[in-house]
Amino acid sequence: MESDSKQSLFSMLKRGNASSGAAALGNVCIAIIKGIAAFITGSGTMFASTMHSIADAVNQGFVYAGSILSERKPTKRFPTGFGRLINIFCMVAVIVVSIMAYETIKEGLHLIRHPAESHGFWLNFIVLTVSLLIDGIILFKAMKEIVRETRAKAKGLAVVKAAFLHVKRAAPPTRLVFYEDLVATSGALLAIITVVATAIAGVSIMDGICALLIGLLMVGVAFRVGYDNMVGLIGVAAPIEVEERIAAIIFADPDVTDINKMRIVQEGRFYHVEAYIELRTGLTLAVADDIKFRVRDKLLVDSDIADVTLGIIEDNGVINWSSSPRN
Repeated sequence: MESDSKQSLFSMLKRGNASSGAAALGNVCIAIIKGIAAFITGSGTMFASTMHSIADAVNQGFVYAGSILSERKPTKRFPTGFGRLINIFCMVAVIVVSIMAYETIKEGLHLIRHPAESHGFWLNFIVLTVSLLIDGIILFKAMKEIVRETRAKAKGLAVVKAAFLHVKRAAPPTRLVFYEDLVATSGALLAIITVVATAIAGVSIMDGICALLIGLLMVGVAFRVGYDNMVGLIGVAAPIEVEERIAAIIFADPDVTDINKMRIVQEGRFYHVEAYIELRTGLTLAVADDIKFRVRDKLLVDSDIADVTLGIIEDNGVINWSSSPRN
């Protein structure tokens, strides 16, 4: 029994979003290292970077937990499943980012008004360089996850371009990791430039300016992620590429002549498909039912589709189907 529970726990953890899990562990390590360096050197830039890493670690931990819970199967009480749970967890993450951004901006403004001399240049430089490397690795992992989830065909450095093009179609936790680590990597690079410039030029005010800029970047992440997940909580239509892919599966059946209506709602990383399909004329009800179930089974092979509801009508002789316009 104990081994079964351990196996069950392991399988649950394995189902969680890989990008957010790796990012949470990486940012815990980074936050500890940065926090020690900020305490020793008194650097405002390092303090801001530490706040950012703490926010990232907490957020991505929340999101990883949410991605596990959202994978639960539908129940009688929740027949459409738990896909939108991940959006709720991401909104909690937005609140954490916003609080950390406020603290970072406040510290930045304080250092601009009252510049403080920091020391320990080499410690700051080494810690920030390590942070840049770790955040860069996590960011690239998130990019590869975007490519995998959106089924974009890209390898090597082409993954970077593909990730930026298709990020809107990725799962909510992957999007959050991508945006946060994009800012984290940019912030680490900005912090390195500031530490070097401050050491060379001796202009202490740059420390506060850098902290302020990192805080503003965090605000940008909070707004972007908050908007995406607010839309997800309301219930959003599937991207046009997904709609076309599902339509192609339906039309691949030789007995289907048209799609009269179709609605695809995205919940988390899953899609719920409802459609009325037109079949060739002259079929008995029993044969039409068999065709309906055949089409449904083909759609459910797609791992991104959670459930399918199909209605069948006889071909009305009019072409009804066209890709839905996007506002």
